[in-house]
Amino acid sequence: MASELERKENHVVVLTIALSKEEFATALQQSFQKNKNRFQIPGFRKGKAPYHMVRQYYGEGALYDDAIDFAVNPAYAAAVKEHGLEVVSKPELDILEIGSDKGLKFTVTVTEKPEVKLGQYKGLEVPYHFHGATEDDVQAELDRVLERNSRLIPVEGRPAESGDTVTIDYEGFVDGVAFEGGKAEGHDLKIGSNSFIPGFEDQMIGHSAGEEFPITVKFPDEYQSEELKGKEATFQIKLHEIKTREMPVLDDEFAKDVSEFDTLEEYKADILKKKQEQAEAHANADFENAAVEAACNAAEVDIPECMIESETDQIVEEQANRMRYQGIELDQYLQYVGQTREDFRKSLSKSAEIRVRSNLVIEAIVKAENFTSTDEEVEAEAEKIATQYGMKKEDLLARLGGNDGYIRESLASKKAVELLTSTAVKTDFHAHDHDSDHDAEEDAKNS
Repeated sequence: MASELERKENHVVVLTIALSKEEFATALQQSFQKNKNRFQIPGFRKGKAPYHMVRQYYGEGALYDDAIDFAVNPAYAAAVKEHGLEVVSKPELDILEIGSDKGLKFTVTVTEKPEVKLGQYKGLEVPYHFHGATEDDVQAELDRVLERNSRLIPVEGRPAESGDTVTIDYEGFVDGVAFEGGKAEGHDLKIGSNSFIPGFEDQMIGHSAGEEFPITVKFPDEYQSEELKGKEATFQIKLHEIKTREMPVLDDEFAKDVSEFDTLEEYKADILKKKQEQAEAHANADFENAAVEAACNAAEVDIPECMIESETDQIVEEQANRMRYQGIELDQYLQYVGQTREDFRKSLSKSAEIRVRSNLVIEAIVKAENFTSTDEEVEAEAEKIATQYGMKKEDLLARLGGNDGYIRESLASKKAVELLTSTAVKTDFHAHDHDSDHDAEEDAKNS
């Protein structure tokens, strides 16, 4: 086998590979062995005709499709290894010559991974924002817990108010004609939840249980239904029941019921502690992302479009899986919001580019710093991942095909990110803004 490499623009590489007559003859024999039971020749039982008879009766071309597969795949893999290529696109095959008297000559066009020219990645100035938890955060959490533990009780002797939950039947009409999806019976609606068309909920206020009445609303101009957007609609309402939410008393007994603590003060202290930990984790995650972004901004890399397209596909698939887990298909969601799949893909393109750039820069840092992982580190990480997914470590490694390369790459990437964050100089936007304002004032005084 002989191969030549030609580099073109935009990281496109063309491999020209030639196999000798003898090498291609081996591939033809492999194709024959795979397909011999398909050939029927007079005088021979099916599958028993010899190779030369099959070639004579059917023509050599009958063996080409599988022969090409048998020949091309290993030759292509060997050429990629020979030239040290990191391929990031699907190969495009073009046959130039083929035949037992010629051998096989073909080209494979691929895109190779771009080279990253690292800029500064140690000692970068990176914004760090930490907003500690406050008593307001604690109260907000207590309000959520109170809401979860509250109950709806019927209201008598007064009309509906904001915050009440009303049970209603409704049917909507546009120009006197009922429209699809505009009817329901026994629907519970919290007034002020903003879950219905603007103006719908407010018009429940002041009405009492047992009343029947019309309301008029206008669908938003950006409404998802083409038939209804911007249209005025009338809804016939029957109000069955008004309910209000009764909140528990916030005291020590409540704290005992909803937590492992005996007093409300202990419960509040625990909430504050957890909110503080969450705030620190959030600040550290943002700082880490900002450090990676700063390293990316300092680096030079020309990303092939195929890598962005591939990453976009990956993000779409991740989003589809998350939605499927929640019981809705991606296409159903897109139809509901009035968005095509292509528009959805375009909206993710920038995120995909950022992810590709980040991965390439982190890989380059790993290479520059020669980060590796010990067997002990790999074992510990495999144990950690397996625990997260409720699996045994052996089962996890089996799913990875016994190859721990993914774990080693993940650990190396973590070390690169840790290097970025550990050497970064923390700054604060607010401090910078203040300094800038101060400098401006000084400049004004001196002018």
